[in-house]
Amino acid sequence: MDNLALTIAPLVAASINAGTPLMLAALGLLVNEKAGVVNLGAEGMMLVSAIAGFAVAVDTGSPLLGFLAGAGASMLLSGFFAWLTVWLGTNQYATGLALSLFGGGASTYIGINYVGKSLQNGKFGIPWLEDIPVLGQALFRQHPMVYLALLLCVAIAWFLYRTRAGLVLRAVGESPSSAHALGYPVRRIRLAAVLFGGACCGLAGAFLSLVYTPLWVEGMVAGRGWIALALTTFATWRPARVVGGAYLFGGITILTFHVQAIGVPVASQLLSMLPYLAAIVVLVLISSNANLIKLNMPASLGKNFNPGN
Repeated sequence: MDNLALTIAPLVAASINAGTPLMLAALGLLVNEKAGVVNLGAEGMMLVSAIAGFAVAVDTGSPLLGFLAGAGASMLLSGFFAWLTVWLGTNQYATGLALSLFGGGASTYIGINYVGKSLQNGKFGIPWLEDIPVLGQALFRQHPMVYLALLLCVAIAWFLYRTRAGLVLRAVGESPSSAHALGYPVRRIRLAAVLFGGACCGLAGAFLSLVYTPLWVEGMVAGRGWIALALTTFATWRPARVVGGAYLFGGITILTFHVQAIGVPVASQLLSMLPYLAAIVVLVLISSNANLIKLNMPASLGKNFNPGN
């Protein structure tokens, strides 16, 4: 039993670590979508923020500045996305895809001089709690951003369902014309939501290059932006469910590495497919329940609003 516990503890810790960038990105995208905006550019924003955060951290020696740079770079891209979709009325889906492609190319170009460099992370832990047998290693020796992500989830849930501002944001996602008729600035609210979503995606991208694998590799986000988008539907637009979904997909990712490490005779390419296959299966299962989707999905999701109409 002790050996089993000692084996499970690092797997749980690694799953939480792997799920954190998914959680951060998905929470930001959830706020976007609650305001009625779909941003398919998450993958590109995470790539740009990953290299921006890594470059700043390497050049300054400050991971904190790296996280801020990652969030700032992603907010810049999301602001451009908001200008195109919210003000100019371009198609949200096409614009998001273009942003994702742009982010992939831009990150590759910017990261040329940082390939082969790496960062050294110190040890983290919550005093006293980290010394608890098994649980300490599994839960209380994580990077501070892991705990900040959980606090962010609580804060978003409180904001959306316990504050007037959250009610207004949800109203904009349900019926922007009604919100506009009541005098609410729909465009500015959507802009704020998109910028917040961009900041969260930026933190997620920076986490990947500063904590999860503290180095820069071209394409290192590896589809996590798309999984984060799927997570919002998986969670039926509920912040608390994002946590479970993120850790689930993080656990599947770590399990594939563990299976390879212990020498199970399965093709590595097949194992690498598992997180994405799981995302597809979950989406199919959830989509089969149309009532569940209709009950929780913002009614004006993906629909532009023109106050002149």
